[in-house]
Amino acid sequence: MEPAALLDGILHEQQRILSGYGGAKTTDRSRLKEALEPKHVAISLMGEPTIYPYLQELIDLISRRKMTSFLVSNGTNPEVLESIRPTQLYISLNAPDEGMYRRISQPNGPFWPKIQESLSILKNHNCRSVVRMTVARGLNMERPVDFARLLESAEPDFVEVKAYMHLGRSRTRLDRQAMPDHAEVLSFARALGNEMGYELSMDVPLSRVALLSSGRICRSLDS
Repeated sequence: MEPAALLDGILHEQQRILSGYGGAKTTDRSRLKEALEPKHVAISLMGEPTIYPYLQELIDLISRRKMTSFLVSNGTNPEVLESIRPTQLYISLNAPDEGMYRRISQPNGPFWPKIQESLSILKNHNCRSVVRMTVARGLNMERPVDFARLLESAEPDFVEVKAYMHLGRSRTRLDRQAMPDHAEVLSFARALGNEMGYELSMDVPLSRVALLSSGRICRSLDS
């Protein structure tokens, strides 16, 4: 699909999904108006976005329409990450070494060297950079020192530590006990931050997420 058709379709579906709220007495009208006029586009969730052949064209179009773009990648296509320029670039990371990566992700190819290359690209990229880590109890919540050592090559602006949530198809692979509570997420994030020299910038107990900041740039995208 061409970028213009894709973006128009996304915005149309956003308005369609929200249209029913207009008739509800409990709806906050100012919040509804804000939601109907989105300012940020997340390119993530289903599949790996770097395989889309018109990715930079889509990012450029989002920018021309006065919106920001957030790209979330698994890091397996470093040559694409090096060439694109979103507002904010995320790389998802779930392991500090190839052995753990293979146990967790069960990849169908030799992707670990590519992930390492993608992390090194973050260091000199000209957009805001984030490494996002989903942590699960009994799986990858140990060895913050090794995670910190791996991230030395990336020097991301932020590191987001998020709890695994026992939802969707993941329930066939992990049991509910793998879902850490917020205190565990905070403990791991603080240990990682201490090793990296990053500070705990923000945390949200409801989402079980903690944000570490390098302190180089402001958290707000509006600044």
